[in-house]
Amino acid sequence: MDIFLEKIVKRQKNALDYLIITGVIIAAVILSYFVFLVIPVFSSILVVGIIYLAYWLITNRNVEFEYAVTNGDIDIDKIINQRKRKRLFSGNVKDFEVVARVKSDKYTGHIRECKNVLDYSSQNKNADVWFIYLNKGGPTVILFEPTSQMVDSLFTFAPRIVYRY
Repeated sequence: MDIFLEKIVKRQKNALDYLIITGVIIAAVILSYFVFLVIPVFSSILVVGIIYLAYWLITNRNVEFEYAVTNGDIDIDKIINQRKRKRLFSGNVKDFEVVARVKSDKYTGHIRECKNVLDYSSQNKNADVWFIYLNKGGPTVILFEPTSQMVDSLFTFAPRIVYRY
């Protein structure tokens, strides 16, 4: 029997996101003003284009991650403003070295100091964040927020790698 589980997590906006949004709005207002001053003939068409570009850049800051677990395989996709999807990670639990909670004793200093950290979590401080540690092509840590059913499914296929406590 095949096991298929999925979860969508919306990433919270951080200070950088708000800074980018503010910068885009200010740049759009200033650019629109100069377009009206310099090119009065086609200014309305250009201003509509500037507003659309600003809208597009701002809505690109809406990011969700979708986790899909199928028979020990995990796929993580990035969804931008519910209109564009990109596969970020795909792997099998048997290729991992450790899967556990970030708040567990398995999140050792060696793993914590890994330089290649891929954060596919909501970045919420109260979230139950887990990590995947793998050493394919260099040490990599992947942060994500699976459901308990996903963890149980991964445990079924690799009980010595997945720590459910």
